[in-house]
Amino acid sequence: MAGNTFGEAVRLTTFGESHGMALGGVLEGLPAGLTVDWADVQADVARRRPGQSRLTTPRQEADEVECLSGIFEGKTTGAPIGFVIRNSNAKPSDYDHIKDTFRPSHADYTYTIKYGFRDHRGGGRASARETVSRVVGGALARQWLRTMGVEVGAFVERAGDVAMAGGAGWFDRSIVDASPTRCPDPETAAAMTTAIEAARRAGDTLGGSVVCVARGVPAGWGEPVFDKLHAVLAHALFSLPAVKGVEFGSGFAGTFLSGSAHNDAFVPGLPGEVRTATNRSGGIQGGISNGEDIVLRVGFKPVATIRATQASVDSEGRPVEVVGKGRHDPCVLPRAVPLVEAMALLALADAAQRARMNRL
Repeated sequence: MAGNTFGEAVRLTTFGESHGMALGGVLEGLPAGLTVDWADVQADVARRRPGQSRLTTPRQEADEVECLSGIFEGKTTGAPIGFVIRNSNAKPSDYDHIKDTFRPSHADYTYTIKYGFRDHRGGGRASARETVSRVVGGALARQWLRTMGVEVGAFVERAGDVAMAGGAGWFDRSIVDASPTRCPDPETAAAMTTAIEAARRAGDTLGGSVVCVARGVPAGWGEPVFDKLHAVLAHALFSLPAVKGVEFGSGFAGTFLSGSAHNDAFVPGLPGEVRTATNRSGGIQGGISNGEDIVLRVGFKPVATIRATQASVDSEGRPVEVVGKGRHDPCVLPRAVPLVEAMALLALADAAQRARMNRL
C-alpha cells in the first residue's frame, strides 16, 4: 500500500495495524555518529500511549520500543533504524459487529471502496494506533535537531469550547504535562477536564486545537515552490488522524487584516540576527524559515466513535444502526500533543538535511 513513507532526505516508513501483532517503522537519513538516548525515545512514546489518564482510552499498552537495527553501541551507524512496538492488549473481537458495517465518519467505507477489502479490527491501518511509530521517529529526529539548538513543543489550546487565553507561546514540557489535558494553564486545564469528562459520561466526544512552536530553527530551511517549509509541515500534520485544519502564524485571523497591519517589520537585533516585531508570518516567509519561532496551530475533529446509536449502511447498502464499541478517547487532544510534535520534528529534520545541500 502506497503512502506509508514521509520525507525525502530523512524518511520514515511505518507498518502495522491497531489489533495486529505489532507496529513499527524504519527511519532513514539521520547522520551516523549521533548518540541516542533510548530512554528519551521511550519517554516520548509514553506521552502518547493509551490508558495514561481517565481522559484517554482505557486500553493498556506498555508500548515498549525494540530497536532492531541502525544503532550500535548507543550511536547511529548511518544504516536504516528499524524498530518495533508489539501489541499486548489487542481485542479484535470488539469490532466483530462492524465487519460488514460502515461506521459514520470513519475510514471503513473509503478503505473498502479503495481496496475491496478492509481490516475492520479497530480500523486496522487507519487507526490512530499507527501513530506510535511516528512518535518513535520523531523522538529520534528530536535528538538530532537538539544538537543544532532546535526545540519543538506543543500544548492543548482548546477542547470543545473551553479555550486558553493568551495565544501561542513556548511552554516547557513539565508545565504542559502537569495536567492530563496537556493545557499549560491550570484554570483552563481544570475546565477542560470537566468538559471532557462530561462528554465521556454522555457517550460523546470533543474536538479542539493544539499549538506547536519550534524555536531555534535557523533561517534558510525549506525548499522553493512545491516543498515550501510550511507546505511540508502541513503535509506532515494533515497526515495525522482527525486533523481538519492547520494554520501558521496569524492563520485565518490574518486574512481580516490589511497588508499594512499584517506585514512583519524587521527590527534591529544582535549582529547577524534578524527579528520581526510581530511574527505574523509564523517564522516562515516565501516558504523558507526566517529565524523566528515557527508557530502553528492544528485543529482536530471530535473522535468519530461515540456511544450513541447512529444511522448508517452495511456493505450491501442496506440501512443499519451502529453502536460504538471498543476503547476510545473521549477527546484526542491530550494524546495528540506528542503526535503533533513528532510530525513537526520529522518535517524539520528533513528540512535540515536538505538544507545541507543548498550552498557551500
